[in-house]
Amino acid sequence: FHRERNAAVTLTLVHVPNPLEYGVVITGEDGRISKFLEKPSWGEVFSDTINTGIYVIEPRVLERFGVGEVFDFSKDLFPRLLAEGEPLYGYVAEGYWTDVGSIAEYARANADLLRGKVKGGDLGKELLPGVWTAGDVDIDESARLTGPIFLGEGVKIGPLAEIIGPTVLRDYVSVDVGAVIDSSIVWRNTYIGERSDLHGAIVGRQCALKSHVILEEGSVIGDHTIVGDHARVRAQVKVWPDKQIESGAVIGSSLIWGAQGRRALFGRFGVTGIVNIDLTPEFVARLGAAYASTLKQGATITMNRDQHRSSRMLKRGLMSGIVSAGVHVADLSQAPLPIGRFHTRRLGAAGGVHVRVSPFDVRVCDVKFFDRQALDMDRAQERKVETIFFREDLRRVSYEDVGRIFESPRVGEAYSEAFLAEVARRKETAEAKPKIVVNYSHGTPAQFLPQLLNVLGVEAVAVNGVVSENIGSRSFEEFQEEQRQLAVLVPALGASLGVIIDAGGEKIFVVDDRGRVINDMLFLTAFVSLTVRQAPGAVAVPVYAPSSIEQIVLAQGGRVQRVRASAEAQMSLAAREHPLLVGDGFGGFIFPRFHPSFDGLFATVRLIELLVGAKQSLSEVVDETPPVHVARLQVVCPWEEKGRVMRMLAQDPKTERTRQIDGVKHQTDGESGEWILVLPDADRPLFNVYAEAKDDDRAWMLVHEYADKLERMRAP
Repeated sequence: FHRERNAAVTLTLVHVPNPLEYGVVITGEDGRISKFLEKPSWGEVFSDTINTGIYVIEPRVLERFGVGEVFDFSKDLFPRLLAEGEPLYGYVAEGYWTDVGSIAEYARANADLLRGKVKGGDLGKELLPGVWTAGDVDIDESARLTGPIFLGEGVKIGPLAEIIGPTVLRDYVSVDVGAVIDSSIVWRNTYIGERSDLHGAIVGRQCALKSHVILEEGSVIGDHTIVGDHARVRAQVKVWPDKQIESGAVIGSSLIWGAQGRRALFGRFGVTGIVNIDLTPEFVARLGAAYASTLKQGATITMNRDQHRSSRMLKRGLMSGIVSAGVHVADLSQAPLPIGRFHTRRLGAAGGVHVRVSPFDVRVCDVKFFDRQALDMDRAQERKVETIFFREDLRRVSYEDVGRIFESPRVGEAYSEAFLAEVARRKETAEAKPKIVVNYSHGTPAQFLPQLLNVLGVEAVAVNGVVSENIGSRSFEEFQEEQRQLAVLVPALGASLGVIIDAGGEKIFVVDDRGRVINDMLFLTAFVSLTVRQAPGAVAVPVYAPSSIEQIVLAQGGRVQRVRASAEAQMSLAAREHPLLVGDGFGGFIFPRFHPSFDGLFATVRLIELLVGAKQSLSEVVDETPPVHVARLQVVCPWEEKGRVMRMLAQDPKTERTRQIDGVKHQTDGESGEWILVLPDADRPLFNVYAEAKDDDRAWMLVHEYADKLERMRAP
């Protein structure tokens, strides 16, 4: 293959169910490589073909690097060759391949070898059906062995012991009376004591497990470790080498997997889990230590939380872990998320942490981590935290280097000063005497926004303005009911608009002066229109936002930049390119000149200011805005199928007009402006399907058609 194509480099490729943790390689029909994607997000996955790390390389290629020069094939050599037009090819192999870089994959590879899925080396003599041995072994006649099993040289299995495959016992392992070993790997010269019970465990070299020891599923015991009588090692726990576990001890402090069986620590909303089930004080203390271990000792980070008691408990646990790694904490107490981000930038902190009750489920909390720019940590930073957390490679400092916890002064004042400095029409706003109704969702924005509105001369009627530590998120039905109530209240009070601010202070949802609940996408379009009419410039919206935004902005001499769907991508663009406005289409707005983060408090005031400047009511602006017909549907797809389905979509000849910014976007034709977007969800086994059309019925028809198409693609 390599010689036939006169290739400079040929990479061995394979198809995998979940390509996120690997380097994805995109090739043409002839196998020539057109693009590399190193550990992509789901929105960037256009293939499930990944680099195995097995290469054929022409010697001349290696001459590009000097002797002793450090370089990486995937990061340094291959992108350079591709940019220079060198012929790089990918050969898709059909054989067995797995990356044994994790405990689970290592165990699976052993099991596959025993089950004959791998054409590996000779397993030795088949002593019993499904039981192979590499040499002489001593098996008591009362022992029970159920293959597949591999026994090394000199293995001894005592009376009434039971070995259940797939299991590997390496050389000179001794299994005492009545012990049970099920689906486990035991390395050489290790003793398994009487009545001990191993299920899905891995035990290193020269260990001693005494009587009645229990190793639960996924536990790992390092080399030269002694485990005392009746000790128990909980599921997924790792015990590092050269340890001694006391008799009767219960070890549960290593890898902790919550009830949700998390695939990784981080998701769309940070580290998320059910309070006191997934997110326990012990878990978050270790999480805080892992995060702090990625920072320089002596660095300072900010911490704040929402109003709920659960958030307070978890925040204190996080603080303990953070200071244990020698990092200082500037405590902002309870404050909206935008204010936490603002102060992270203002203080020049190394990062920040915010703890909140999930907007979707009061039982769940989110722990959000920021970088030094107060943006969500990128995936590379998240992986560093995950690696340290799962390896338990935590930095523990001496007593004199433990971090300090101190209250950060002037939290509200500094934010308010910067906030008001960005309101250009303060005089006109005060003269207009606008009246609004604000639903604060019982959240911390109620501690800050009323004073700002008062300074600006805005009369505000507060709803749900009492900050409560017992009230968290609401159901979708409860949210809709609050919208209906606001729609009645606004015209009854003669208000110019009504706003619901989410409890975290990031998003707003509006009702106009006529009592109409404004659809989020229509509100985004209207907000963009108001903005560029008064100050033409660049705006940024996600790939699923309506096409009419381009028409509106271009007519005013501005520019629209499409951005990926993730909040991290939108905030990064805001910090990097400083457009007038970034909107997410779900009530979130960023004003980069103020700070590059979603801020519902500032969005409320900017909306009032723009309406005053336009001398229009919100209903008039909405009526002038082109109608929006965007439909959205979620389609379930197993994790292991998502990469293959995305590859099939990207290879479909009907997607010639695809724009691969995020997901796969297909223009149905060149005239109507209709499009369909298939966007893989980052955290859940599903696709988000969006469509825009001339009317709602047509948009819904398109999303249902594509949903059916996805169902057919994932069917075996």
